[in-house]
Amino acid sequence: FMIIQQLPDHIVNQIAAGEVVDRPSSVVKELVENSLDAGATQIEIDIQDAGKSLIRVKDNGAGMVSDDLIMALNRHATSKLNTNNLFDIQFLGFRGEALPSIASVSRFTIQSKHKNEPHAWQIDVEQGTKSEPKPCALRDGTIIEVRDLFYLTPARLKFLKSDHSEMLAIRDMIERLALANPNATFLVTHNGRQTIQFRALTDGNHKSRIESIMGKNFITNALNIAGDNQNITLHGWVSAPTDHVGTSQDQYLFVNGRSVRDKLLLGALKGAYGDTVPHGRYPQAVLFLNLPPEQIDVNVHPAKAEVRFQDSNIVRSMIVTTIRHALLGENIGVRAQVGTNFLSRFSSGWGQKNYSAQNLGLSESTQASFDHESIQPSARQYDEIGNQSGAEKFPLGSARTQIHENYIVAQTEQGMVIIDQHAAHERLVYESFKRNFLSQKIESQGLLTPDIIELNDEDIFLLMEYKPIFDQSGFVIESFGTGAIIIRSIPLLLAGRIDTKRLITEIVDDVKQDVATTRVEDSMNRILSTMACHGSVRSGRRLTLDEMNALLRHMEAEPLSGQCNHGRPTYVTLSLKEIEKLFERR
Repeated sequence: FMIIQQLPDHIVNQIAAGEVVDRPSSVVKELVENSLDAGATQIEIDIQDAGKSLIRVKDNGAGMVSDDLIMALNRHATSKLNTNNLFDIQFLGFRGEALPSIASVSRFTIQSKHKNEPHAWQIDVEQGTKSEPKPCALRDGTIIEVRDLFYLTPARLKFLKSDHSEMLAIRDMIERLALANPNATFLVTHNGRQTIQFRALTDGNHKSRIESIMGKNFITNALNIAGDNQNITLHGWVSAPTDHVGTSQDQYLFVNGRSVRDKLLLGALKGAYGDTVPHGRYPQAVLFLNLPPEQIDVNVHPAKAEVRFQDSNIVRSMIVTTIRHALLGENIGVRAQVGTNFLSRFSSGWGQKNYSAQNLGLSESTQASFDHESIQPSARQYDEIGNQSGAEKFPLGSARTQIHENYIVAQTEQGMVIIDQHAAHERLVYESFKRNFLSQKIESQGLLTPDIIELNDEDIFLLMEYKPIFDQSGFVIESFGTGAIIIRSIPLLLAGRIDTKRLITEIVDDVKQDVATTRVEDSMNRILSTMACHGSVRSGRRLTLDEMNALLRHMEAEPLSGQCNHGRPTYVTLSLKEIEKLFERR
């Protein structure tokens, strides 16, 4: 039988270290957060061998007196909980585990000088044993050296990645801390070479710090957002829907100044963009959420990477609403990613506003008369826009021609616009489908000869799970014996214009990607998006000038027309000034 024994302190500390410190970047995070908590405005980090040989953090913070220095190396000792309320956390570090945990798996030295002390003090830790404090030479602040990380737990060294990967993790950690603390200077050297430098911003211009980390393209085209609700505030910058990337690495989220990778916040960010960003792509964001400390629990994760909110619904709703408002109502022009000295001057997005039919000079009846199937303007609409005299004043201008049977070239007062007719019309049809779906107004048309489509049993079962969505979308689909379905009705908008078997096959492929999610909205949007793709004007179709201009006017009335259902831009613009520059006229 087993005898319960009290673990020795050095083993307890090493176990704690496994929760707090798993790689060099974790050490950097804990030490730099301590410096920031101490009020440091100058932080120098010296790294050797990606942190395996040395991590030295020097700051100009408040420093510690000798008694505090001794206490700082004890477990569960902290100066950052001023009350007995564990939910009143106002510092980055508060657990009192970081220093003793780090010291238990390294050769550790700490030097600190408090302004009230005549000189600095130093303590060394070797194999978990602390030395007595001794005087040392240090002008102010604190220096901590962590040498030979994990030398007492060599098995953990095997889990570290290459020096390059470990340095990337350190850089990411420093960038997150720098974004949240623009008033501090961060200097990082690796093997004697300076690799990171962020100078303190004395002018309070947070955007320049963001630009230095996220790049000029992001901050130039990003949407500035701000919102508040019940003592909760949100501000920051998010990318336009067309400016998406392949990973979520460029999503920087901060709660009360603390960098987090919280599932609720990441999910809210994704939900805010919804179907404006294609599957597998991610928007970029730098978001700062602030709320009273008592409304958040930061003690739910050993590394404090996740948090728990007292009212998660309010937080999620505010994030989604604030970002969606920006996407629909603000200027979201972005640079088109088409490279080269010439084409890189183009910009996609005409500065989308929440345009309405009225402020575009179109009546509600004109807007409603748009025929998605033929994109022909009605007689009333033609009377209003006539021969497009003065149409250059509209945001997307007046259509002049069509090239390669897919791209509309329009003239504006300030330059020109090139529109992808299929991508643009696809978004318009999609948004129309969504509105009609929600109001249950998608009209259905019965087929004189029902379509019978052969599918495997797995695909049939999947389709039948989504039958309520199909019913509301204008489809009447039923099982038809073994290995087949029968389609008795289809949406009126698609009648005579689609290959039904191909559409159903694509829908099956799309909804398979959503099997792991329970969000009906995601699946509904996938189905409607696929329907819109099949129901929109195709590439290769010749349009008349009236059809082109009708398309432009209705793009202007649709806030999300700047990107297609797959997140690509639907048009690019080139100003007259840029055109003249290309021809060296100015």
